[in-house]
Amino acid sequence: MPVPHDNKLREIESRLHREDPRFARAFADGRPCRPREYRYRRAWLLLVTALGALATGLVLAHGLLIAAGLVFAGVAGELFDPHRRERGTRCPPPES
Repeated sequence: MPVPHDNKLREIESRLHREDPRFARAFADGRPCRPREYRYRRAWLLLVTALGALATGLVLAHGLLIAAGLVFAGVAGELFDPHRRERGTRCPPPES
């Protein structure tokens, strides 16, 4: 007869496997990797590109490159937040 906690553990395990299969597979193998929320490869790449565009815009005195570099740096900064998906939107959609 299954214990009630077993059902909860199975539910947590299946949710973890659905959300991040790479992490769940590595955890089962005994060599855990970082969860998806803490993998920042794309954020670092975007930040380096943004700073490159910003520096180029400053050297060439080109306003559009400066603005693009600042915008992309802001987007990269947002990507570093591990809980960005949990917050959702600021304004909920209107109910019909």
